[in-house]
Amino acid sequence: MNKTLYVGLDVHKDRIAVAVAEDGRGGEIRFHGVIANSADAVLRLTKTLTRNDHRPSFCYEAGPCGYGLHRHLVKLGFECAVVSPAMIPRKVGDRIKTDRRDAEMLARLWRAGELTPIWTPDEEQEAMRDLIRTRKQAMDAVKVAKQQLLSFLLRHGLTYETGSYWTQRHRRWLAELRRFRFTHQQLVFEELKRAVDQAEERVATLDQAIETAIVDWHFAPVVDALRALRGVNTTIAATVVAEIGDITRFENPRQLMSWLGLVPSEHSSGSTVRRGRLTKAGNALARTMLVEAGWSYRHPPKEGHPYLKRSAHLPQEIKDIGWKAQTRLCKRYRDLSRTGKPQPRVLAAIARELAGVIWDIARKTPLTA
Repeated sequence: MNKTLYVGLDVHKDRIAVAVAEDGRGGEIRFHGVIANSADAVLRLTKTLTRNDHRPSFCYEAGPCGYGLHRHLVKLGFECAVVSPAMIPRKVGDRIKTDRRDAEMLARLWRAGELTPIWTPDEEQEAMRDLIRTRKQAMDAVKVAKQQLLSFLLRHGLTYETGSYWTQRHRRWLAELRRFRFTHQQLVFEELKRAVDQAEERVATLDQAIETAIVDWHFAPVVDALRALRGVNTTIAATVVAEIGDITRFENPRQLMSWLGLVPSEHSSGSTVRRGRLTKAGNALARTMLVEAGWSYRHPPKEGHPYLKRSAHLPQEIKDIGWKAQTRLCKRYRDLSRTGKPQPRVLAAIARELAGVIWDIARKTPLTA
């Protein structure tokens, strides 16, 4: 009979610290050593650990090195779990941290069943995540570029007072602005304007790339179906699906809400119940997209032409879910606002219920082969 070896890996860019915990509560926990972070070194490690009819089961923390090690071990036929660092139990009084101790801790907790593996994306899913997250970085760059330009103008007493910023009228005002005494100051102003234009062009390029990539994506039907929801455009739908992955892996919508960090924290004891702010324990980008989509539910229920155009080809069942969600969440938004709840709390509540609707739509949408 094969004996299981629980192997903890502390992964770094150029090396991996390896610790092994033998099966059984009293099994020995030993430090195996340090190997190079390469495919050949990992292959030799597996051959060493499989001697004497042993069956190794690997685990390591999610980190900057990605999922390449996980895919390599799975391809070799071994079990490998990637665990979230935030979900690893740690001793409060432990003040010593080394690679060896981390690897031994992972091996011990993996054997005890105290580690919960995360869902690991395949290469196609990770490629879509890279595209989505690069767009988010590009949007941040646009925000920074605009702020730098407005701050420069404010320092020189130049403010736009005839409307909102970044409208066509505001951009014309910027294009015609020639009020700097020194040539090099005007050059700085022009460069700051160019930075805004270049950042916006980068976002437009990435938006087009997302539209193109979705066509052949495994989760394309889910992205298309989610567009039946008010406030959920292609970018928001693709971001949510790319970050969450297979939404149907959650047994009920409450699990999805918890994974997204949209449930309140709690510190209750005995008869005392204390609930606090959102846990924010899950994926920040997906949570932000849902909150952004929640803004649209402050308006009365309506099926406008853009909505009807993008949802005309969807099954009637999906369109009915979208309309039901719109009427319910619009009423929910107004009821909460009427009671005097702060707007961030109202939007969090809308985003939480919207996550449940997304779970329902994803469950009823068949994927492509």
